[in-house]
Amino acid sequence: MAAQAVSLLREVSRLEAPLEELRALQSVLQSVPLSELREQAAELRLGPLFSLLNEHHREQTTLCVSILERLLQALEPVHVARNLRVDLQRGLTHPNDSVKILTLSQVGRIVENSDAVTEILNNAELLKQIVYCIGGENLSVAKAAIKSLSRISLTQAGLEALFESNLLDDLKSVMETNDIVRYRVYELIVEISSVSPESLNYCTTSGLVTQLLRELTGEDVLVRATCIEMVTSLAYTHHGRQYLAQEGVIDQISNIIVGADSDAFSSFYLPGFVKFFGNLAIMDSPQQICERYPVFVEKVFEMTESQDPTMIGVAVDTIGILGSNVEGKQVLQKTGTRFERLLMRIGYQAKNASTELKIRCLDAISSLFYLPPDQQTDDLLRMTESWFSSLSRDPLELFRGISNQPFLELHCAALKVFTCSAL
Repeated sequence: MAAQAVSLLREVSRLEAPLEELRALQSVLQSVPLSELREQAAELRLGPLFSLLNEHHREQTTLCVSILERLLQALEPVHVARNLRVDLQRGLTHPNDSVKILTLSQVGRIVENSDAVTEILNNAELLKQIVYCIGGENLSVAKAAIKSLSRISLTQAGLEALFESNLLDDLKSVMETNDIVRYRVYELIVEISSVSPESLNYCTTSGLVTQLLRELTGEDVLVRATCIEMVTSLAYTHHGRQYLAQEGVIDQISNIIVGADSDAFSSFYLPGFVKFFGNLAIMDSPQQICERYPVFVEKVFEMTESQDPTMIGVAVDTIGILGSNVEGKQVLQKTGTRFERLLMRIGYQAKNASTELKIRCLDAISSLFYLPPDQQTDDLLRMTESWFSSLSRDPLELFRGISNQPFLELHCAALKVFTCSAL
């Protein structure tokens, strides 16, 4: 079968309009194991197929993309990088997005290969075209380009290629396309920054991290809401948190929360800001974060009393995150009767809210009640028992009623509460 595929490939290369042959080749390739194609790799001449992509014929392009997807898998990444570099460059500027995605999939294979990635790093024009793919309308194309550039930046040579050459100017130029593309570039920068302190240093030196943080603390509430998600991603790393603290960003976010009460549009960004502190607390120390930024805890309690389901949901999620370890549980316990009233509100929402919010409440309750066997001291068990009693006048009846409802997700979430309570 592989020999038949090679024969059809040769036939395609001799014809000007090989539509029938392309259909036949596509059909044959579906039956040929990849191992057999690899044995025939030396006979696979793909240049004619790439040339056929340049003609404005939709079916022909679709067939060629399908065929190339299969045949390229039979070639080593190094071979693709060295022998098809011109075809790859053309593919990245092709008007058909399927061709760009095909090309970027091959770039992805190349950058994952330590021997082949050098070929990419030495090809400035190809790198430039990858950068400009971030600015395209097709999200799949942009995501594939971001993934490739992120992978390239895992090496010192890759960081230098991206940040110490004209490529940085290209990246900044692409950012000017529109707001959506600018956020895509920020996404790339955060991914690179998260790898190591050295990577973060390259990104900060470029000025792009500073630009992101300036937008985060700017006046545009919609921009704030988008930027806080990326800054939260950066804060997942220890060196990222250190940088944000040193630059005073965490204090600035806290101050914005303080001023949220007087901002009529705070509902756009407040959930993201609260999530940021929730994640910060659980990654560092709940006690330290809550003591240093008391406005965070205050806002979480306040949000549980909101009439807005979005605010309630974020507050409940955050309580669940804080209460997922013993230190966080103890921080919550120190708030005394306020936390008891909060638990009562969570119990009320677990019974009366929408299905989606009920599940989030039940997940938070499970997180609060769970204690690993080695941490089940008498004091902690008494504490969680008192919490259980605060949820409702009859907590067992509350969860029994929820677990009997004909919704699988609710049923499972309620049983999870029972499981955590019984441990």
